[in-house]
Amino acid sequence: MSTILVLEDDMELNQTITYALKKEGYHVFSAYSCKEAEKFTENESFHLAILDVNLPDGDGFQFCKWLKAKKQVPALFVSARDLEEDVLNGYELGADDYVTKPFSMKILLKKVYVILSRKSQGANIYDDGFLKVDFELGTVQRGEKECLLSPTEYRILKKLIENKGKLLTYSILLDSLWDEGVQITDKHTLAVNINRLRKKIETEEHSYISNVYGMGYIWK
Repeated sequence: MSTILVLEDDMELNQTITYALKKEGYHVFSAYSCKEAEKFTENESFHLAILDVNLPDGDGFQFCKWLKAKKQVPALFVSARDLEEDVLNGYELGADDYVTKPFSMKILLKKVYVILSRKSQGANIYDDGFLKVDFELGTVQRGEKECLLSPTEYRILKKLIENKGKLLTYSILLDSLWDEGVQITDKHTLAVNINRLRKKIETEEHSYISNVYGMGYIWK
C-alpha cells in the first residue's frame, strides 16, 4: 500500500485531500509546514509527495528541490500559483505533475493513481541520471559506459539500492547475501567486494556507498 506525503498549510484543504486519499486506500501523512514535512522525510519512506507552493515557513519549490536531493520520490504540485513560469518551474524541479487550484478531487486522485502506477512499472530500474541499473536485465550503466560487475558485486549493489537510505549492518548484509548464495563469511571479504564495486560505479562527483565505521553500509 502506497504512502503519500501531503504538504499543504490550508487545514481544510489538507484534511479534504487526506480524507479522499485514505478513502482510496492510501496511507497519508499530513504536514502543514516544511519543517514537519522535512522531519517526516528524514525518518520515513513514502511513495509520493503532494506539495503546495506558498507555505508559512518556506517555499514548496525549494522543498521539492531538497526532497529530490534526498529521495527518488515523485512529486505533484497543488498550488494557486497558476502563472506559466510557476508551472514550468515546477516541472523543471522534477515534478511529475502540476495541478492549479481550484481543482477536481476526482482528477487529482486520477493523477495520483497514474503517477504511482508509472512508478510501480519502473520499479525494476534504478536511474538517477548518471547510474542506471536494470534489475530485470541485470545490466549496470555508469554515464555512457556499461559496467561489468561480478555476480557478487551485482548482488551487493542490488541489496544496497533496495535498502536506500537505511543502514545495513555487516551481519544483516552478510546474512542476506548468504541467503542468495553469495558465500561471503567475514567483514573483510565484504569490504574488498564493496571497494571493487565502488571503483566501478562511483566518481568524485557521484558517491553512493557510505561506510558507517564499525557498523555497516548505507546507499546514500
